[in-house]
Amino acid sequence: MRQIVLDTETTGLEWKKGNRVVEIGCVELLERRPSGNNFHRYLKPDCEFEQGAQEVTGLTLEFLADKPRFEEVVDEFLAYVDGAELIIHNASFDMGFLENELSLAGKGRLAGRVTVTDTLAMARERYPGQRNSLDALCRRLGVDNSHRQLHGALLDAQILADVFIALTSGQEEIGFGQPEAERRGADVAVQAFDASVLLPRPRVLVTTSEQEAHVSRLERLRKKAGHAWWDGERAPEPQENS
Repeated sequence: MRQIVLDTETTGLEWKKGNRVVEIGCVELLERRPSGNNFHRYLKPDCEFEQGAQEVTGLTLEFLADKPRFEEVVDEFLAYVDGAELIIHNASFDMGFLENELSLAGKGRLAGRVTVTDTLAMARERYPGQRNSLDALCRRLGVDNSHRQLHGALLDAQILADVFIALTSGQEEIGFGQPEAERRGADVAVQAFDASVLLPRPRVLVTTSEQEAHVSRLERLRKKAGHAWWDGERAPEPQENS
């Protein structure tokens, strides 16, 4: 299935209060690899930013004044995501806003066109009781987000794509598997394993005094344990009460 990592930026936290989407960023994954076929649009919201929302995104109404409204790009957006699996962090937030935008544009529900995977729910299941924000997951999974100064839909989608692959990685992500396109037709060269590149294993040497101390400790344990001691042979069968 075609996967699309999606993020939105909005004028506030709740669409029910009249807030709108101001940015959509999508990263397409084919065979779990970025294809380069991304979707990114800034949108004119026709409403004010809530206090604090503008500082988070760095966007302004002046910057968005000449950008298209959602209804002007809705058909292009739907054609892009149609039939895909959407990968979203805190999916209920973005899906709520997008469903509202589609409703205002007179379109059907997005949920009927796509499937949705919520990486926040995945992270909470894997790391219960821990912080599972996108930044926290980047630190935990070793994903570089040092270039993320402000929230941006396309940038966050690109970072989330790395987080999602790290969250769901298996053998195919570390060289044990191949994309379907690479498996078709051609012979596959197998690289031989060169054991000479391995570093020598460390050896632990036991001194005579350490060996004597070990034997002495085992003898004391045997005396304390009595019949319960198991020395590598079959333990005595327990006696049943008569």
